[in-house]
Amino acid sequence: MEKGNSNWTAMGDNAIIGIIGEFIKQKRLQENKSQADLAKEAGLNRSTLVQIENGESIRLTSLIQILRVLNQLHILDVFTFEDKISPIEYARLKEKKKLRASKKSTEPNSNNDIEW
Repeated sequence: MEKGNSNWTAMGDNAIIGIIGEFIKQKRLQENKSQADLAKEAGLNRSTLVQIENGESIRLTSLIQILRVLNQLHILDVFTFEDKISPIEYARLKEKKKLRASKKSTEPNSNNDIEW
């Protein structure tokens, strides 16, 4: 099952849940696992697995448990976020970058050493 759907925004929530359920079912069958086996490995009731495979809603934590057992957690990589710096901010930081080392003052009456 290598079908892709690039029009997720046009789909309703139930249709998306149905596609996720079908994905799980196909991955389960590829690994030659029964619903009972997968549910047990994921720490879930078999009825929860039946629900998602039938296109019904389940808790997000249950979905994560199922994906973990099916070795499909890499799917969640799309949720990572990298803090990127804008080119303008990068240029500002480069301007502030120190170009030379300054000599520390060793004079006894410098501003750093005030005597009373």
